[in-house]
Amino acid sequence: MTFNRLHKNSYPLILCNVWDVNSAKIAEKLGFQAIGTSSAAIASMLGYDDGEKIQFEELCYVIQKIAGNTFLPLSVDMEAGYGRTSAEIVNNIKKLATYGIAGINLEDSIVNAERILVDGKRFANILYEVKNKLNEADLNIFLNIRTDTYVLNVPNKLDETRKRIELYTKAGADGIFIPCLSHEADIKFLVDESQLPINIMAMPDLPNFEKLKELGVKRISMGDCLFSNMSAILKHKLSKVMDNQSFADIFSDSKC
Repeated sequence: MTFNRLHKNSYPLILCNVWDVNSAKIAEKLGFQAIGTSSAAIASMLGYDDGEKIQFEELCYVIQKIAGNTFLPLSVDMEAGYGRTSAEIVNNIKKLATYGIAGINLEDSIVNAERILVDGKRFANILYEVKNKLNEADLNIFLNIRTDTYVLNVPNKLDETRKRIELYTKAGADGIFIPCLSHEADIKFLVDESQLPINIMAMPDLPNFEKLKELGVKRISMGDCLFSNMSAILKHKLSKVMDNQSFADIFSDSKC
């Protein structure tokens, strides 16, 4: 089944977010249908803050390794595209396409001193150019477009999100990603307003998968929560080693 088709099933696509070869292999072994990278997890793994702080060449190295070690469709979190023009963004997508990726995420915010939402119409114009250039190059890459209206808690965020969905749909998006959206009424409203599959991200108060299916959500991803959780467990285990001056806690619930 193609990556595009996975967004059209009655049950949502559960996208496992990964950051290295090991996490990708685990996801494949457990039966996930597709994987996507987490920019925040990869950045943290390499010692950077999130927000395109790593070099694009470093990202490419990680993506090449992941893609070369899994048969699962892979979507890449490109943040804002590692470029500010459509030509720059398309060149970067073409580089990633050589590794056999199935999709990308592009977001409508940028990080300088802080994360800010870019003008929706300006972003839509860039997206339109990106889509056309990819079509001209005969590259079938699923464009999952992230809007950060809920991440940044902008004024009138529900209506602003609706407007941006309309803009990005006309510009050629294949899917819409709305991180930090978790309220059922808002999810239902935006799903009903959208012609495109809606992607929701893991949140503490997010409804369960069956409920999200009822609401019409087509893709559910994890962000960096798995990586953060794993890091917290590592910190706990190491603190026990230091506190107890023993490795016993490491082996208490492990497969070693």
